[in-house]
Amino acid sequence: MAETASNTLPLGTRLIDFELPDAVTANLYSLTDVQGERGTVIMFLCNHCPYVKHVVDEIVRVANDYRVLGFGFAAICSNDVEKVPEDHPDLMWQFARKHNFTFPYLYDRTQEVARNYKAECTPDFYLFDGEQRLVYHGQLDSSRPGNGLSVNGRELREALDALLGSRPVPGPQKPSVGCSIKWKYTPKE
Repeated sequence: MAETASNTLPLGTRLIDFELPDAVTANLYSLTDVQGERGTVIMFLCNHCPYVKHVVDEIVRVANDYRVLGFGFAAICSNDVEKVPEDHPDLMWQFARKHNFTFPYLYDRTQEVARNYKAECTPDFYLFDGEQRLVYHGQLDSSRPGNGLSVNGRELREALDALLGSRPVPGPQKPSVGCSIKWKYTPKE
């Protein structure tokens, strides 16, 4: 598995709207449906990635711990399912049910949302404050498959706690590392 680091989306960037179907319910979700009063976490995930599988249970714990405190959560899968059939929406709902997702698991068929967020890998985490400004973009924690570090969600939890306490989010922010998003094509810049 080749490691890919997340791209940089400048802090202060406004939360980017979307409307995507949830793989579990088939309902369409927009930004207003997933937004939290205190902030919003947008996560790029997928079913097949060993990095996602390594941390998925902690992702669910973080969401459960902080949703009740006023944070919204949404996961988005943007992989090309022709290249990675395991990430097809028909299997996304099974993955979400197996891991007890308490947040929508949205399918970005056109990959437009991933491009708008400059997403590059899975898992990748974006935390926006209550004013819809990006305050954290990076890793869940320093754990990786096989590195022996425990999965604890430390960096994302510290960022969420900073928002709760009206403090600046601690830095430096380390990029997330995982599997690359499987693009249908790579546009020329």
